[in-house]
Amino acid sequence: MKVSHVAPAVAPAVVMAVVLVAATLYAVLPSATGSPDHMQAPVRVDGPLRDLAGRHLLVGTAVDHAAFTADPVYRDRVGTEFSSVTAENVMKWEVVEPERGVRDYAAADELVAAAKRNGQRVRGHTLVWHSQVPAWLTDGVGSGEITPTELRGILRRHILDEVGHFRGKIYQWDVVNEVIDDEGNLRDTLWLRELGPGYIADAFRWAHQADPRAKLFLNDYNVEGLSPKSDAYHQLARDLLAQRVPVHGFGAQGHYGVQYGFHSTADVVANFRRFEDLGLETAVTEADVRMIMPTDTAKLQAQAQGYGVLLQGCLLSRRCTSFTVWGFTDKYSWVPGFFEGEGAANLLDESFAAKPAYREMQAVLALAGR
Repeated sequence: MKVSHVAPAVAPAVVMAVVLVAATLYAVLPSATGSPDHMQAPVRVDGPLRDLAGRHLLVGTAVDHAAFTADPVYRDRVGTEFSSVTAENVMKWEVVEPERGVRDYAAADELVAAAKRNGQRVRGHTLVWHSQVPAWLTDGVGSGEITPTELRGILRRHILDEVGHFRGKIYQWDVVNEVIDDEGNLRDTLWLRELGPGYIADAFRWAHQADPRAKLFLNDYNVEGLSPKSDAYHQLARDLLAQRVPVHGFGAQGHYGVQYGFHSTADVVANFRRFEDLGLETAVTEADVRMIMPTDTAKLQAQAQGYGVLLQGCLLSRRCTSFTVWGFTDKYSWVPGFFEGEGAANLLDESFAAKPAYREMQAVLALAGR
């Protein structure tokens, strides 16, 4: 079964942002008074997101490999709309090493080659996660066949092999994914139980060894704004940097639901700023905004607000270098399979028609690039 990140809903206590970008209504209108010399030039708000972002920001999407292979409309929009791509699943461990010692990078290689043809950058996702781990590994640990010492060697080999395979082709790697729980503690996973907390530093060191030029990221959900969980990540980043661990970035996923509300843009900026003050880059890595079905106008406008909050937060941060949506069309969304009764989380509908969220992103990017 194809699996992507299953992020719990944003807590109801999170403050709903009150400012929705009005660029779609006002930015294209010149001043009503004054001579033509004093009139504001119209802002172009049409065109692909990558063109509107220009050099200010890499705008990316997660790519469903099956859709990319079989659906020419999907494939064309991936190539024309975005300046960065992330493999939704085909760089995860269970795919690249389904049998112990048997590595298969064919699907991921296809994505990397297509990205090169399209002039796109590639985000690597993900090296260490508690989910989508090969069955041979979890079964071996569970039975005691794989000892902790052996497991550490297996993890090291996995990271060195995968990062080495793509050396020079990946600009950012999500090295460790979702390693802190919602209470701000290290997540109770196979890795923590068997290897202790040092596995996090080890993973970054091994990834850096395999590709010294790639930017290496922490990545998690529910860390877009200030919270105990993002506090814990800030402390983790400080601790790793104090140990001279090569951590270069902090990635906030941004899986939202309109029924729960969103952080304010100011909260996102304040949170990102404290990571940037440590010398790290920041990124929104997996943005989507789901809703309880069916859709209606109010939900779609709220969805646009959620995307706008995250995008504005990134653009207003000093070192936010990429903004990635977790899929761009509802036709291939992961959400309905994991949140019963919810869906419509993406920028385009199932017919690839633009939703208000897409228009909102166009408007925000157009204003930022003028």
